[in-house]
Amino acid sequence: MDNIFREHKDSLTPYTKEELEFPGISVDSITISNRLETHFEDFEYSLINAVDDTTEIEDVPIKAIVSRLTHNDFKVDVGITNNNDHEVMATVRVFAWPKYDNNHVEFPFNEGRWNAIELAKFWTKLGRGSNTITRDSTHTGVTVPDVPSFQTLIDMTDEALGSGSALHLEDYESGLGLPNRFLLPKGKTEGMDFHVVVFVSDGAKDAAVDGLHESTTFNHYGCHDGTYPDNQPHGYPLDRRVDDERIITGVSNFKAVDVKVYHVEEN
Repeated sequence: MDNIFREHKDSLTPYTKEELEFPGISVDSITISNRLETHFEDFEYSLINAVDDTTEIEDVPIKAIVSRLTHNDFKVDVGITNNNDHEVMATVRVFAWPKYDNNHVEFPFNEGRWNAIELAKFWTKLGRGSNTITRDSTHTGVTVPDVPSFQTLIDMTDEALGSGSALHLEDYESGLGLPNRFLLPKGKTEGMDFHVVVFVSDGAKDAAVDGLHESTTFNHYGCHDGTYPDNQPHGYPLDRRVDDERIITGVSNFKAVDVKVYHVEEN
């Protein structure tokens, strides 16, 4: 299926430099706050709903411990200069892909971009001059939090009823998206090299709905009964073939850095 989709995408005309440029905008720096680490954690699952019971017998807690991949939290700081004489709306897109293949041969840009994962996409306003945009790994539209267990939901409901407070479950409304813990691919003990790129485009042209810069999250999959917020296709501007990488790497609103993702084995 992937090869059919790629064949279609590769049949499209590559983006031109003029289409990719965002006049007056320059991405100056990309900084990641913490060392990027993945590890396995023991997670306790409640299996109480998986067992038949009767009203005559009191429920007995049944749990299972599983090992699952997760990562440490991190922040991405992007330094952007707005050389225009006015404030502008911008769409910030952050991607990453492995730098090398299994034979430690570096991926050409056109191959690497097809392996890219989207780490974040959001709208923001850029004031005149220098701007530093910080994005936390826990606030990305690509992933969703784990849904609480049934017992946890019962406990939260009882607490809300007892205190008369509201029961906030907004974070768990969506059943779409990867779990937050899967935002980073599994690294290596010695570190796995990744290419991280940031592309800033014209947010006023990209936005299909109003007020996106006021939202702290962006749903990667869209929204119910509404317009998909982004006028650009998924993966833009990496969705089309790149015959000459200088076309995209040469625009000032694009920047790339190399990082390592480490995997830490628990003792």
